This record gives sequence, structure tokens and C-alpha cells, in this order.
Amino acid sequence: MAASCSFVCCGEENESDKAAIVRFSNGCVGNASPLEFSTYKHTDEKNPRKKSRRILVAESDRLSYVGQNFGAESMKCNTLCKYYVGVLNKQTMQMEVHNAVLFNLQPVIPGETSADKAQDTSTTTYRDKVDLLIEAFGTNKQKRALVSRRLNQVGSNALHNAVAKAATSVIDKKGLEALQQEVAETESQGTVASHLPPCNPNADKREDVYPFDELLSPMELAALEVPGSKMAALTPEELQKMKDEGGSLSVVRHLETMPTVGEARERTSRCAFYLSMLLKMARQKNVPHKFGHDEGCPRIVKNKLFKTFTVETFNNGRVQNIVSTSMRTKLAAYSLALALHMGHMTADLSLLHRDLRITEAKMIEVAKSMGLSMIKPTRTKGNEAVLSDDHRQATVVLPLVKYDQFVERRKRKKMH
Repeated sequence: MAASCSFVCCGEENESDKAAIVRFSNGCVGNASPLEFSTYKHTDEKNPRKKSRRILVAESDRLSYVGQNFGAESMKCNTLCKYYVGVLNKQTMQMEVHNAVLFNLQPVIPGETSADKAQDTSTTTYRDKVDLLIEAFGTNKQKRALVSRRLNQVGSNALHNAVAKAATSVIDKKGLEALQQEVAETESQGTVASHLPPCNPNADKREDVYPFDELLSPMELAALEVPGSKMAALTPEELQKMKDEGGSLSVVRHLETMPTVGEARERTSRCAFYLSMLLKMARQKNVPHKFGHDEGCPRIVKNKLFKTFTVETFNNGRVQNIVSTSMRTKLAAYSLALALHMGHMTADLSLLHRDLRITEAKMIEVAKSMGLSMIKPTRTKGNEAVLSDDHRQATVVLPLVKYDQFVERRKRKKMH
């Protein structure tokens, strides 16, 4: 049968009679016999705020540990609640209950003064303090990781000074207004320039400004032999049927005007098929995996279309290929570059923007971002002042044209 025990409350206790509960900040004590504990109290016992202040010191052969119940380093729990310690007398089976105070003992590094400690507390970050603990008590793995991180780390102050010095030198050389103008030009061209085909503005020939091999590689052009021959075999009646059914008018225009025989005819017919694939993809939002299967599109060309002009998204547990707004702009730029090579470096913007299903202003913006020169429709001379050709065209003129930044302003609605 378990023995019963009764509690005995002690009489009024002084501050010196309170028991000390010790906790070490950097470990646990397995054997407390090598430690020597000492308690120090404040000399001014008449001051009600200072008479309860205590400093507890634990000394060992290696280090000394110090804790206190006041100041910033004291434990806040002493002010929030009270702690008690019970001492059991096994003979009388009575337990005496005494008031207790908690002390958090921290190691004292030899040679470290209180002033250095206060300065370290104000300037040293938490990361630096952890690093110091790793240097003193860390394992070999932690020390190696610390050395590796310090070797790869660049001082923030040195980096800030270097960047400030470099920025000052650039501003002194170019001037603030010139830098602001460059930033404005970069921002205006950034939205479209990232989707333009590879360009060589310093080319000697117009055909080399937008290289044809960057649009269609020789291997891809050779793979288009079969679908290109089907395009070349279309009769005028079949081309007219394509027009009536809402087909790509720009493709039909190139097929009607392509050479009759020779290598140029084969190249134009293959480019016409690839252009029709670009225009078909631009008119879709979600591109199925069977895209181009009915038209006989080669696998190498199909993979290029998916990789270059679509964005993969995950929806309802399936991967989908989507033609985003930026990809639609990219399709317009590549279609325009291909149409330039098919039309002796001149392209019809009016037909292209209709086939791409984008606005004419957007098509002109793409053409200007590519540095092309605009050809305005000319008026006929005579009694009837009508347009001889209402189609807007773009051509390559060396050197390429640099257009000023245009900021669109929306018109305010009139209040009636």
C-alpha cells in the first residue's frame, strides 16, 4: 500500500531563504559534484527593488557559469509566476514547501568583459552568435559547413560600396538624363523584344537580317518535302475554295504568286505549309496533342512548334499546351519574318493580322519592333481618288529603322 505524505508550509521566508533552480543554457549536467555554486546578493538591502537581486555562479575546471534574476539576461518567468520546491522528510513523511527562483546559467568566456558583451549584443546579429557557438561547441560537420558558407559569402558592406562606386562612375560618364533615356527605351522594347526572332542588325544583305536558318533549319525544311508538294499541287479552284472557307489569305497569296518550276517553287511551298501551321496555332488557345496530324505535319516540325510557341500548364491532372498572349506576339513576329523571306523581303501586314486574328495596330507594333519600314498605300492619279491597294506592307531597309517610344493613351468616356 502506498505511503501517504502531507505538505507543511514554512513560515515567512526572506529573499535569502528562497531555493535556486538552475538551468544551463548549453547543456545538461550529469554529475554536479565537480561544480561549486556561490550566491551573491545586492548590498543595498533597504531598497525594495534591489534587495531581491541575486547572482548565482557555478565554477568548474573548464568554465565558469553565471546567472542572475534581474536585468535583460534574467528569465522573464520569475515575474509572471511563482515556483516552489518541496523537501520530503522520509522519516516523518512531511514535505516542506519553499519558494524558489529560476536561474539561467550561461558560460563566461575568459577575457570577455561586460562592456565587450554589451557592444556585442548591440552589433552582433543572431546569425553571428550562432556561428560563434558553432566555432566553440559545434561538431566537425557544422564547422566545415560554416567555413564553406563564409568562403562563398560576399560581405554586404563591400558589395554595397562596390555597387555604389560603379553606379557613380557610370552616372559621371554618361549622365543621368542619358541613363534615364536608355532605361525608358529598354522598358518599351522589353515586352516585345524577348519574342522576336534572332536578328543581325549589322548584316550586309537584307536576307541576313533575320536569317532563314533560324526560322527553319535545313533538317526541318527537308522534312517538309511531302506536305510542301501537296501545297504546290493545289489547283486554282482549290485555292479559291480555301478563300471562300475562310482559310489563311496570306498563304493563298504566296501560293498564287510562287514560281512555276525549280527549287524556288519547292522552297516557297514548304514555307507556305509552315506558315499555315504558325497561323493555325495562333488562332488557338489550347493546342491539342494531335495538332497538325490531319495536315501531315512532320514530327520534328510539330515538336518545334510546341517547344517554341506554347506554354505548358497543369490543369485537372493533365498537362496542357496553351498559346498565351506573349506567345501570340511571338507567333506574329516569326510569321512576319517568314513572310519576308517568301515575298522578297516585303510582307503584307493587312493579310497577316487578319490571319493571326490580332488588330492591325498590334501587327504594326510588331513590325516596328523588328525595325521594318512601313509602306503606305499610294493613291492613283485621276478623276477617281481611290486607293490602288489598301493593304499595308512592311519591308527590310538597311540600316533598320529605330522608332520612338509610343505610349498609348486611352480616351476618356464622355459623360452625357
